[in-house]
Parts: sequence; C-alpha cells; structure tokens
Amino acid sequence: MGFAEDHLIPLVDEGLGNSAYLVDLGDGRALAMDVSRDLRAVRRAAARRGLSVAFAADTHLHADFLSGAVQLGHDDGATVLASAAGHRAFPHTPLADDEEIELGGLTLRALATPGHTDEHLSYLLLDGARELGVFTGGSLIVGSAARTDLLGPDRTDELARAQYRSLRRLTTLPDATPVWPTHGTGSFCSAPSGSERTTTIGAEKAANPLLAAPDEDTFARRLIAQLGSYPAYFDRLGEINRRGPQVLTGAPTVPPLTAAEVRRLLGSGAQVVDTRPAAAFAAGHIPASVSIPLRDQFASWLGWLLPEDQPLVFVAAGEHDLAEIAWQAYKIGYERIAGHLVGGMEAWLADGGHQTTTEFLRPAGVHGRRYLDVRQSAEFAAGHVPGSVHIELGALAAHAAETPAGAVLACGHGERAMTAASLLERAGRTDVAVLDGGPGDYAAAHGQHLIEGTGGSAS
Repeated sequence: MGFAEDHLIPLVDEGLGNSAYLVDLGDGRALAMDVSRDLRAVRRAAARRGLSVAFAADTHLHADFLSGAVQLGHDDGATVLASAAGHRAFPHTPLADDEEIELGGLTLRALATPGHTDEHLSYLLLDGARELGVFTGGSLIVGSAARTDLLGPDRTDELARAQYRSLRRLTTLPDATPVWPTHGTGSFCSAPSGSERTTTIGAEKAANPLLAAPDEDTFARRLIAQLGSYPAYFDRLGEINRRGPQVLTGAPTVPPLTAAEVRRLLGSGAQVVDTRPAAAFAAGHIPASVSIPLRDQFASWLGWLLPEDQPLVFVAAGEHDLAEIAWQAYKIGYERIAGHLVGGMEAWLADGGHQTTTEFLRPAGVHGRRYLDVRQSAEFAAGHVPGSVHIELGALAAHAAETPAGAVLACGHGERAMTAASLLERAGRTDVAVLDGGPGDYAAAHGQHLIEGTGGSAS
C-alpha cells in the first residue's frame, strides 16, 4: 500500500505535553500509539476517517497517564502490543527486540531502546523495506531525550547510559526518517521548550545537544543535569499500567451535590478542589479548598498536589465542562470523584457556609513585600525578579514555614501562585498575597530588569 503523510494523525495532549498517534492503515483499520485512558480524541479521529482501531501499542510503561490500550482491547477488540520485558499482567502481544507485527500491508518492528524505562520500545513503521517513520516514545525526542530518573535515583545514571546507547542506535536509521516522539514541550517526562513535536533523524543529528556529546560519560552528565522535578503521581502509574488500568463501563461523571452534602463530605475527609479562574477563587472560596484552575495543566497539578485516595468535591465555574474535569482526573487515576457543588459559591453562602478571600494584586500595587516565585527551576533560572525567593509549587507544602511573612506569590500569570496561596492557607499562612501577572509584568511596573541564574532558591 502507499502511505500518505495524512495517514498519520497526531493527537496532542497540551496539558501533559504528549502526542499520541492514530495511524490509518489504509484498509479501514487503525493503529493507536501511546494513547491515554481518555480516548475521546482517538474516537473522534477514527470516526472522521471511518476507522476501527485494530492495534493499540505502548512504547513504555507510562508514568504520566494511564494507558488506553487495555480499554481499546476491551471495547474494540484491538490487539495490544507492548514490550515483553514489561511483564504486563493483561492480555497483550509481547514483543522482543527486532520482532515484527504485520499490520495489513505495513509492518511494525520493535526496537529495544531502554533508558526512559527499562522495557522501552521504539517502533519502526515500514512499508516493505522503506522506513516510513519511527515512534520513539520517551527515547529520542525533539532536541533532547526523556528523563531517566523515574525508577529512582540509584538507577538514574545507569538508565542515562542506556539512553545514550538507544539514541545511538536510532541515529543509524536514514537521516530522512521521520521521528514521532510521545513526550514533547510541556511534558514533565522532560523536553526542551519549542513548538515542534516531530522531527527527523537527520535534524536531531544536526541539532540535538545530547547527540553532540562526544562520549557516554558526557551524555549522561548532560542529560542528568537537565532533569527537573516531576509530579508525585508519576511514582504510582507505571505499576498500574503494568497491571492494566481498570476497564471503564462508561464515561466518568461528576454528580451534583448540595451545599449540605458537600459539608457532610468535608466532615468525612473529602477535599474541595476549586477549578474556577484565579480571580474568582480570590474573591471568595470554601476554607481549606485547593485552587487548581481548569486549564490544560489541570491533571498535572491535581496529581502533584493531592492524594489519589481522597474523595474529591469540585467547585466549578458555570461554564466549565464537567466531563473535562472528570476525564482529566481519570486519565491519571483519580477516580474518587464525589461530585460538584451545584450553584457554586452562591449556593454555599446561601446555605450558611463561610468563605475565605485572598489578596490578588496587580504588579503596580505590590509594595514592600518579598517576592516568592513558585515556578519550575528552569523557568526561574531563565529570568526572575531581583531578590526573589524561589520555592517550586510542588515543594511548597513541605516548605510552608520558609515562606517570607507577607510575601506576594507569583508564577507566570497567577494560576499556580493562587494554587500556592491555597496550599499555604491550609497550612495556616493567611498573610500572603498573589500577583496577578508574572515576573516581566512586575519588573516593568517597578523599573527593574529580570536576572538569570539560580540564586535565591529556598528549595
């Protein structure tokens, strides 16, 4: 068969920074690669083409989302393809290095490329002897390679060296071979910033700094040096994906709750997550609730900051899509959804509930306060306000006592800073304010210039 460029359909999850792929096999069937449990985009893409998903492959045991392969096997009868070295505990076709699967005119060849995980496979898509492209998952990615510390600090160097050998193997493919990674910009599995999500072997050989490393030792040092922090839930999902996520019998829901029902749930240990915009949260929220505005990154921060075994009650804006909230939670294994407060804060107050407010200040209105930057370390190093203190949002709960008195909390726009304020509030710190803006806005308002480097960090 001929393979046209439009036979490959990337499905980008902007929040997790990942790309899944649907491949039109040309005979009414499709291959789904590295798809998450939230299969809505896959279903839409397949329906537009009139395709049935016949194969579902995973490049590795994902740490950042629950795989949708098991669900596709159950719902569509798809053949699940995965590494034999992963010892998955559900029906699948285990593949070893250089084994091939016929896809009805096309061939998928497994290439062992350990590094990101022990059992990582890349998949070379072939039309006869012609290389159509390679799905590289968390091995070779645009401008880098995925992190090697997910199996613990004692394995990081070993896996970095395995990643070196895997990338060298991939670069033996022809320069024109398209590279289709899973991890990209925005992924905590590690990727540099940039708009490109696909590349070619030749482009990476020419421009990827890791591939310019003269030897294995230098490669390992460079890769490990660029590793930042990652969400806490990453430590759980690999094993769940090995066992196989629970098959869903229907779409997850967010049931309606009255204010009285929310109050009872709070008394039994439920956690309120407020998904409204930062300004709405600042104007009034249920005491001890956590602000995580509903946006692309919602799942990452939910999984980073809250335990998965706590019932969740959501306070949502009227325009919010409750199905989106539910799927973002479910794709990272957060299934204990108690429901949402019907009528929002108006209903809460009408039922006698108390609310808390948070100062939300424009840059020009901030005077005499220490500046606490809660962005990621790489963002801070790229440019920050002079004299600012740095504690990443993910580490803030453990460092609440180090927050300067009366500090103004800041991130890039205000969303993460409002989350930070809500965490500090739960720790008894109600003296802080949140910056409505970012470091550039603050510096411009106060006649300052941003500085680069990592000084000022308290974490």
